[in-house]
Amino acid sequence: MSTRIAKPAARMRKQPRQARSIATVEAIIEAGAHVLSELGWAGFSTNKVAEAAGVSIGSLYQYFPDKLALVEAVRRRHFDHVLLVIREAAADEKPLKQFARELVRGMIGAHSIHPTLHQVLLDEVPGDRGSRAAHASFQARYLEHYAAAVAQYRKRRKDTETMARVLSSAVEGVIHNAARRNMLDAPELQKQLVELICAYVSGQGVRV
Repeated sequence: MSTRIAKPAARMRKQPRQARSIATVEAIIEAGAHVLSELGWAGFSTNKVAEAAGVSIGSLYQYFPDKLALVEAVRRRHFDHVLLVIREAAADEKPLKQFARELVRGMIGAHSIHPTLHQVLLDEVPGDRGSRAAHASFQARYLEHYAAAVAQYRKRRKDTETMARVLSSAVEGVIHNAARRNMLDAPELQKQLVELICAYVSGQGVRV
């Protein structure tokens, strides 16, 4: 993990308002995720991102003052995607097995787009107070969503927060390790993870 002390990450220069500028920013962020995943922090640069996005470097700098600001946008988009997966999986008080399958499918999808991106964000990108604060905010919302999901199926339990921490850590660990080993599309891994979620949340073994 990097021990370099980074300057505070800058925010976007401005927020896009029109459809064309929104599309441009989205293309830049997507290109940033791709370059960061493929080349790591050492190979990451605004010039390479602009080239991958098909925009001029000037267009990139209209929105992002430096590459740390761009990385923060990539990080926040990943966080938003993960939170959406949990929220949608837990919606509508569906059967536990369906919740587990949708959660696993969604988490695998979120980490399959750029499989090595999360590892680069954790291990290579210099951290600062801004990125740590963003991650802390994400973790709080992440656990809230998991706790709400667990509460649907264990209504009489008072320790849903602890269960949410254990469950989220288990799912996160399996998904991240599978991404590192290029095993996210392994059907047996998906099946076993669904079974693990069902067994833990229900308090008993569930045949999937």
